[in-house]
Amino acid sequence: MSRVAGSNEDLAAPTTFGPLLQPTFRSIWLATQVSSLGWLMQTVAISWLMATISTSDLMVALVQASSNLPAFVLSVFAGALADNFSRRRVMFAGRCLMVTASAMLTASVALGFVSPWMILGFSFLIASGGALNDPAWQASVGDIVDRRDVPAAVTLLSVGFNTVRTVGPALGGIVVASFGLMAAFAVTTLTYFVPLATIWRCKWKVRSSPLPRESMRTAIYDGLRFTAMSSEIKAAIARGTLFGLASIAILALLPVVVRDQLGGGPLAYGALMAGFGTGAVFAGLSNSLFRRSLSQERLMRLSCVACAACSLSLALTTSIGVAAIALALGGAGWVTAWSGVGVSVQLASPRWVVGRTISIYYALIDGGIALGSWVLFPLRERRDSEPDPLEEFDAPAVALNLKPRSGPIVVKIEYLIAERNLEAFLDLMRQRRHVHSRVGARNWTLQRNLQKPMHWTETFRTPTWTDYLRLNHRLTEVDKELDERVFQLHAGEEAPQMTLSIERPTSSARKPEHSAFRHPRH
Repeated sequence: MSRVAGSNEDLAAPTTFGPLLQPTFRSIWLATQVSSLGWLMQTVAISWLMATISTSDLMVALVQASSNLPAFVLSVFAGALADNFSRRRVMFAGRCLMVTASAMLTASVALGFVSPWMILGFSFLIASGGALNDPAWQASVGDIVDRRDVPAAVTLLSVGFNTVRTVGPALGGIVVASFGLMAAFAVTTLTYFVPLATIWRCKWKVRSSPLPRESMRTAIYDGLRFTAMSSEIKAAIARGTLFGLASIAILALLPVVVRDQLGGGPLAYGALMAGFGTGAVFAGLSNSLFRRSLSQERLMRLSCVACAACSLSLALTTSIGVAAIALALGGAGWVTAWSGVGVSVQLASPRWVVGRTISIYYALIDGGIALGSWVLFPLRERRDSEPDPLEEFDAPAVALNLKPRSGPIVVKIEYLIAERNLEAFLDLMRQRRHVHSRVGARNWTLQRNLQKPMHWTETFRTPTWTDYLRLNHRLTEVDKELDERVFQLHAGEEAPQMTLSIERPTSSARKPEHSAFRHPRH
């Protein structure tokens, strides 16, 4: 994982099934499909149970809300957990919650102790377990498979769920109609045990950090800040949100189209959903070929065109056959778009923050937040270097006995810049401010000496000594190259001088400490 990634074509070179050759990924991916099938069956069963014990349309509608709300409310917190703790353990905890809540729901139904609010509560707990598991699982993809296989792995995640979704609700209806609600809940609980046992059995190597864990508050803040300052991730979120808002109409209105326009029934609806799933599977299997032939931006545009053509066809046709072909096209566009956007978020995120960026991405997508713009932001092609930090930093020696939470730490770097290099220096420093702020610097400023105009001072702060170490551990190869370009403009005979200080309040009764330490940048 530490090697430099190749070009976009190199990343796309492996086949779609390449990640399945990795035993750990294959085991968890297959177990996840079994669990997803059970979850879709359970959603049908819960909705039917609520409809039988409550006459309120609102309570029936709240079943879907209780199933989807945790993914929006808890995802950022879950992403911080995935980055701050063992992702395998976070996945296991989420799966344990799903098994426990599902087993309690099954027992309540068996004993006849059910009420609308109890059903909603268990549904919320099961979905909360999924919200805890999903960011950790998505973030673990880059830990389990090689970086070159990440695009194919993300595509397989999308293909797997969309394939299961075409049969899950129908299978749930058959089980409820043939064997009753109790059987559906019991089978679902058993399916939840499959990934739980798989995660318990499978272990994978994760690069550990020598630094202590961040507080949850800091971790969430850093994740939000990194996402807000990453143009690639912001573009992916904006594109995904707008695409989702438009394309979801295909699935949301399909029952109405089948009933009112095509004059069909449940059988026709199932056949059309199968057409959508067939297109999704075909596009997933062909994704590697598409990525070798076309850029990500071109694929995204074609996906939008495919979904638009599907929507237009459904609005105009009265033929079930034409509708099935249109839905196959829409399914292909659906999977291609979502896998492409997901890959963009994965590859733009360093390993230290990937759980948080993925969770924020899914929170905004699931929450349906619209940016209110008609402009589609292009997805930028990957750079030749990967975004993971080098983690090659030797902490400077200091004269004080600093504790991990000692701080705030003030960093000052002094430069000598000739007038002819001033414009280039300011341009590089704007980039440097963005880089350092993204990985943890606070209150970044650039000052020019009024008496000595060639003297410039870069200043920023970190809350603690550990935060200063963590900032330097997060710098990537590209960030180091930017530093070198800045230092090349320095006109002094010696390297730029850096001063580390620790702030002390003047109201303190303690004796002030001589806390500054100077050393050359190189």
